Amino acid sequence: MASDEVRAPSGADTASKAERPAFDTSVASQARMYDYLLGGKDNYAADRAAVAEALKVWPDMAFTARANRAFLGRAVRYLAAEAGIRQFLDIGTGIPTAGNTHEVAQAIAPESRVVYVDYDPIVLAHARALLNSSQAGATEYIDADLRDTGTILTKASGLLDFTEPVAITLIAILHGIPDADDPYGIVARLVDAVPSGSYLALTYMGLELIGAQTEESLGAMQATMMRKQFTSRTRDEVARFFDGLDVVEPGLVRVEEWRPEPGTSAVGASSLWCAVGRKR
Repeated sequence: MASDEVRAPSGADTASKAERPAFDTSVASQARMYDYLLGGKDNYAADRAAVAEALKVWPDMAFTARANRAFLGRAVRYLAAEAGIRQFLDIGTGIPTAGNTHEVAQAIAPESRVVYVDYDPIVLAHARALLNSSQAGATEYIDADLRDTGTILTKASGLLDFTEPVAITLIAILHGIPDADDPYGIVARLVDAVPSGSYLALTYMGLELIGAQTEESLGAMQATMMRKQFTSRTRDEVARFFDGLDVVEPGLVRVEEWRPEPGTSAVGASSLWCAVGRKR
């Protein structure tokens, strides 16, 4: 699909314009900034300018983005290969790139089913790239806001069987949900909807990792260049998302420290906490 063609794939849930951010290339987008940091081409001048400004106060931003993406791949491989998960609910998908959840999971288990969820128009425009499933498996895309858990769960149940274990991935999305929208309640509702043996994998911007001064500088930039604010949390606050779950080894750590590939070593320090937890 052309990058400016915003059309929902068959079966997608189309949010109203009031609920979805406008497709405005003059305002930086988190998804497009992430795409730029990962070497993608689906970004605009405003996104590149925002990244340049952010790097001045947060030099580890580029490493953090790459480490975050690498964590997703390792987590999905663990879930598919070691935990035996065959159903994935990937919320906050971002612009399709190499190593999407269904590609990683279906390389291990071709029968894996994956539902992607995002509400950014640029992601919707490229959503068909997420529907290129193996013959044995299936994928679907839902155009919805993370806060609309009812819509997400209802639509996802068309492909996923919620009587069988599901892995929920929330990768670098929750820090965009303000306290007023109850991020802990959102995660709890999602986890409550899946059975025992399901998993939650998430990454979250750490206050101790990014530093209060850097967060303040980024906050000012976000308000002017992105018209959006992000909230970092302490390690203990991030751990609360896993209340009632059994956190798998190595626990709650920086994204680059979670089960790194043998023989590799980090060349930087990320600003994201991550963990994978199993529902009892």
